[in-house]
Amino acid sequence: MRLFAIATLCPFMLLMMAVFAGAPWGWLTVGYVTLLIFILDRWITMQLQNTDPQAEFPGSDTLLFVLGLAHFTALMLALWGIAGNSGLGMVERGLIAVAAALIFGQISHPVAHELIHRPNRRLRLMGRLIYTSILFGHHASAHLRVHHVHVGSKADPNSARWGEGIYHFLIRAWPGGFRAGLQAENKLRKARQGFDIKHPYLLYCGGAVILMALSIALGGGAGLGALIFISLYAQLQILLSDYVQHYGLRRATRPDGTPEPVGPQHSWNAPHWASSAMTLNAPRHSDHHVTPQRDYPGLQLTSETMPTLPYSLPVMAVLALVPPLWRRIMDPQCKAWATRGNSPDA
Repeated sequence: MRLFAIATLCPFMLLMMAVFAGAPWGWLTVGYVTLLIFILDRWITMQLQNTDPQAEFPGSDTLLFVLGLAHFTALMLALWGIAGNSGLGMVERGLIAVAAALIFGQISHPVAHELIHRPNRRLRLMGRLIYTSILFGHHASAHLRVHHVHVGSKADPNSARWGEGIYHFLIRAWPGGFRAGLQAENKLRKARQGFDIKHPYLLYCGGAVILMALSIALGGGAGLGALIFISLYAQLQILLSDYVQHYGLRRATRPDGTPEPVGPQHSWNAPHWASSAMTLNAPRHSDHHVTPQRDYPGLQLTSETMPTLPYSLPVMAVLALVPPLWRRIMDPQCKAWATRGNSPDA
C-alpha cells in the first residue's frame, strides 16, 4: 500500500504547490506524471508482484477516500489558480491546467473507478461525484451497467473494434456511453412509478450544472473555460484508456447468439511498475473484468493467459493518437490473439 500511496499522492501535492508557488512546481508536476513515470517504467524492469488473491487490504479504501478528498481540493485550487486572483503568470496558469487534467485523467479516474465498485454506498457516491466533477458523471453508470456486462461486444460503446481509429472511437464512445448508461439506469427503474429522485443522471447532469455555475462565480468566463479544458482533457485520457485496454479483442458468439463469458483474453494488460502504481493497478485490466470485486492491490497478472501490451499504458495511449502507427503495432498483436480463439470481428 505504501507504494500506491506515494505514487498517487505526490502529484496532488506537487499540483497544490504549483498553485501557491508557481514555477518550477508546475513543471515538476507535469514532468512527474509524464517523463518521470516513463523513465521509471523503462529503467526499473521489475513488476509489481502478484499478491495472495485471497488477501485483504484494510488500507485500500482509506487511501481511496484520501485521494478522493485530494481530488476535490486540487480541482478547486486549480480553478482558482488558473482563473482566480492567484497572481500567477499565463505560463504558470497553463501548466496548472495541463497538470490538473493529467492527474485527474490518470489518477482521479482510477480512484473513482475503484470507488464505484466498492460495496460501501458512501464510497460509491464519492466515485460518482469525482466523475461528475470532470463533467463525465455518466461514466459511472456506463462502466458498471454497460461496459462490465457487454465488454468485448458490439453492445459496449467503450470496446474499440479491430481497425477502428481513436478519433472515430471518441466520436462514437462518448455519446454512446451516455445513452447506453441512461438506458441501463432507466431499465433498472422501469417497474417504479412516478419520478425517481434517486436517478443517478440527475446527479450527473445537475452536479455538472452546479459546478459550472461555481466556476463562473469563481473566475467568470475564464473559470468556466478552465473547468471545460481540464474536464475534456481528463475525459480524453479516460477514453484513451478504454480504447487501449480493449482494442480489437472481441468475445466469440455462441451458437445461441450470445457472447461467450468474459475472460482474461478480452482485455490488454501492462505490467510496468511505476505506471501501475500511479494508476492503482489499472493496467492489470483482465483480472479486474474477471473478478471486479477484487481490491486493486490484489489484482493478478499472468502473461500466459492475458494479452500484454508492448509498452506501458501511458505510452500506448500516446501512440494511439497516431492511428497508422497504432495499427502497425497493435493489429499484429490482435491477429496473434485471434488465432488463440478471440473473435475480433464479432
